Amino acid sequence: MNTQQSLSNVQTILKSTFGFDQLREGQQHVIETVLENRSCAAIFPTGSGKSLCYQLPALCLPHLTIVVSPLLALMKDQLAFLHSKGIAAASIDSSLSREEIQHVMNQIRQGELKILMISVERLKNERFRQFISQIPLSLLVVDEAHCISEWGHNFRPDYLKLPQYLQELNIPQALLLTATATQSVIEDMQRKFSIEPNDIIITGFYRSNLDITIAPCEEEDKSEALLELLRPDPKAPTVVYVTLQNTAETVASILRKSGNNALAYHAGLASDDREKIQNQFMSGEVDCIVATIAFGMGVDKSDIRRVIHFDLPKSIENYAQEIGRAGRDGQPSQCILLANQSGISTLENFIYGDTPEPNDIQAVLEQALNHSPQWEVVLSRLASESNVRQLPLKTLLVYVEMAGLIQAKYSYFADYRFKFIQDKHFIINQFDPARRTFVQALFDCSSQAKVWCQVDFDALWTHFQGERQRAVAALDYFNEKGWIELESKLMTEVYQVNTPSQPIDELNQQLWQLFSDKETSDIARIHNLLSFFESAQCLSSELARYFGDHQAPKQCGHCSVCREQVATLPRGDSTPLSDYPIEAWLNELSDKAGAQLSVALQAKFLCGITTPKFTKLKARSLSGFGKLEATPFAQVRQWIELNHQV
Repeated sequence: MNTQQSLSNVQTILKSTFGFDQLREGQQHVIETVLENRSCAAIFPTGSGKSLCYQLPALCLPHLTIVVSPLLALMKDQLAFLHSKGIAAASIDSSLSREEIQHVMNQIRQGELKILMISVERLKNERFRQFISQIPLSLLVVDEAHCISEWGHNFRPDYLKLPQYLQELNIPQALLLTATATQSVIEDMQRKFSIEPNDIIITGFYRSNLDITIAPCEEEDKSEALLELLRPDPKAPTVVYVTLQNTAETVASILRKSGNNALAYHAGLASDDREKIQNQFMSGEVDCIVATIAFGMGVDKSDIRRVIHFDLPKSIENYAQEIGRAGRDGQPSQCILLANQSGISTLENFIYGDTPEPNDIQAVLEQALNHSPQWEVVLSRLASESNVRQLPLKTLLVYVEMAGLIQAKYSYFADYRFKFIQDKHFIINQFDPARRTFVQALFDCSSQAKVWCQVDFDALWTHFQGERQRAVAALDYFNEKGWIELESKLMTEVYQVNTPSQPIDELNQQLWQLFSDKETSDIARIHNLLSFFESAQCLSSELARYFGDHQAPKQCGHCSVCREQVATLPRGDSTPLSDYPIEAWLNELSDKAGAQLSVALQAKFLCGITTPKFTKLKARSLSGFGKLEATPFAQVRQWIELNHQV
């Protein structure tokens, strides 16, 4: 089907498959651009039909469309929608059994699927990449595409690899979708995916049905204020956002005791429980969800009447995304923030915890050089050895790669093990003599415990010149046939180590500066949030302008500022640090560690900021851990520098 035929087919599919008479603003532009075989980005507000921008073209394009999605819940909801429209779509994800994954892969091989949904991590899987590289692909869709930018509010280092995968897998074009991208993030996405300026499609951010209220509230008064908000209409579908998991449980309990039909939702719950709670909310069995940000990305419930922030959101971008879940049916909905500044330190501490110290970065650089010319990295081990959390460690490795010291070669699972479902000789006899020799060698190089066999790739190569890639492909094939059950674990990233082009001390300083700049930028984002909540300008207008929408009305008439209620957020009383037994707490830490830790680590300990070193030390069991979490980190660090001998 040529481009012109595809475009003329759009209207037919729109009506017959999706049941719509016409496309919304922006959708037509995006769909036409995709069908003209150009990469593009759609920056549309939450609930304005971004998904249709890939779903409809996927039915017109000749080959498979791959959708990279950041959350399992998001995939499940979109799949349910696609199946309800009779569209051949599937996901490959961690919730599927071996048989289910095999079934999806067979559907892909046979050309029976139009859309495949995966997480970005799936592309790091050696077996999956081997499989998908043999499949003709039409389009890569990146949902929540702001995750690709270090300067965005939800940066995920693995997203930085997507432009590389686009080339490796010979995918002709990409479609980036997001609701929350500032100008700098848009420029970042555009540069990384080589998108023409005219192919960045931004629709208005302003939503006239959302009533925004900033309600100043002391911390101790929040529970009563929340109950008061729910009282007029307790059955109205409501999401209450909190920062911490234990707050979600506490607040949900308070609401239930007052007769509200409320449940907590957070990442600490088992995935089955989370799915059940989400389904109960979607179906109306539960009226109110008290949730951390783990909830919402996959929730497409159109009649949410209230989004209440019990705690401060992490950023303006998060706030916009969260209130954007209200009133997707276009009906009036309330967005209320119970606001004070007592949660600021908690938000800041998340950021400070992700900034490695210079000596931690140095440890990573030295380990790379010590393993030249080829460095194999198991992330969890390196995090523990270097005392850098896994997410910033991923970011650090990408930065080191960009500096030219290392170069990513490939990823593999360090361990493959399998157990026989069919007899070993039955499997060997399925092949012609030449292949039979290789299969026999593969089994001979796999030592068997009671049930599981461990593959020794080095022995396979040394004795039989059997290549790892061929062995993985064979095991994958046996697994698909149901002859063996295959497990792979311990993802290992393999890097080529290059000769340093500058002194390592200098590179260390540059890398630390990048993290320091990101820390400053992220802290500034929190203070921008406070400025926004205390703004004397129309909140709807300010929010729209932040996301590049200059068409919104200057006075919306449906926010607390327009009602002449400019907010001043209570600051709360702070106990002087001299009133705490800090010396005793830090001495206990030093005794446990066997040495005095750096000022930054001591401050992280007192503020309850976890690090791999603290996990090893079981620092949570010490009396001082997290005792100063309500005090600004910078203030605690300064106190230690002035008062504690280091």
